Amino acid sequence: MARCFTFLLSLTLIVSPLFAGEKEGTLDIYFIDVEGGAATLIVTPTGESILIDSGYPDLNGRDRDRILDTLKNQAKLDHLDHAVVSHWHLDHYGNHASLSALIPIHNFWDRGIPDALQEDKNFDTRIADYRAASQNESKALTAGDTFELDSNGTPLKVTIVAASREVIENTGEANPFASEHEPKPVDNSDNASSLGILLEFGDFRFLCCGDLTWNTEAKLMTPNNPIGKIDLFMVTHHGLPNSNNPVFVKAIDPVVAVMCNGPKKGGHPDTIATLGSCKSLKHLYQLHRNVTLGSEEQTPAAYIANSEPTENCEGIGVKATVAANGTSYEVQIGQAGTRNKYESRSSKH
Repeated sequence: MARCFTFLLSLTLIVSPLFAGEKEGTLDIYFIDVEGGAATLIVTPTGESILIDSGYPDLNGRDRDRILDTLKNQAKLDHLDHAVVSHWHLDHYGNHASLSALIPIHNFWDRGIPDALQEDKNFDTRIADYRAASQNESKALTAGDTFELDSNGTPLKVTIVAASREVIENTGEANPFASEHEPKPVDNSDNASSLGILLEFGDFRFLCCGDLTWNTEAKLMTPNNPIGKIDLFMVTHHGLPNSNNPVFVKAIDPVVAVMCNGPKKGGHPDTIATLGSCKSLKHLYQLHRNVTLGSEEQTPAAYIANSEPTENCEGIGVKATVAANGTSYEVQIGQAGTRNKYESRSSKH
């Protein structure tokens, strides 16, 4: 049975009055460029903030500073209500501890902290930093957990669809692409344990699944599709081909996809081809041009935020702004980029 929570009131969080006054009832999603890691900031209509993942540590504070710039200068936040770790790989939780020293973080969420991580010989040290930052009070999420957030009238709900290799009950309509699943070798890495997070705001639906891998995606989506179709999809695992199983991607059939890849990490042509086969896809946005691919093998240049290699990268992000009633949304590159408008799926019927 799903556990139900209310973030805002039950956890006695405080929304900055300045920020709340500036909001116009929109739901804002910032895809922050951490060059092949992940950091996604969600700000609700009431100013409640959720940061999913935090990029790489070190690198002269590159990713930490890009996250702080987005928080403070773009979203006008003076604290974080929730910091979420999708899974225990360094490009996803690398800055949680350092961020907590620079900006108040009220709550930490993760899939549960394992005793050890075979693929990371330094996990003991790194997890000690995270435990210290969270004061050893992070909250573990499980598949089926649901959260209803205060949103000034338009219903706003978060559902955990996958966690620690477990998935929500396989209900819903039959997945017409179920027969396309071709199993890959068992993935024993922590990628397969990633959190899958579905956010619903009125008619608008956004899905973010960390680095969830091929066989777990199939477990989630076969034989039935318990998620339904999605408006905005954060492409899984930076667009790598050991994730983004067609049985999963084609079933959710996104209208817009955002790929958090790096110049040489992710953005694989197989994933781009899978996305291109989705009948509803209008645009794929890439945080980076894949410098190893030709222009014809990736999304058009107008939908790529950063085209230069790492040493020249400006760190431009992608932002989605969802209308206060949830019936439409806009996606733009950078703060001054062209705003492309899309209708939420349910509002079309």
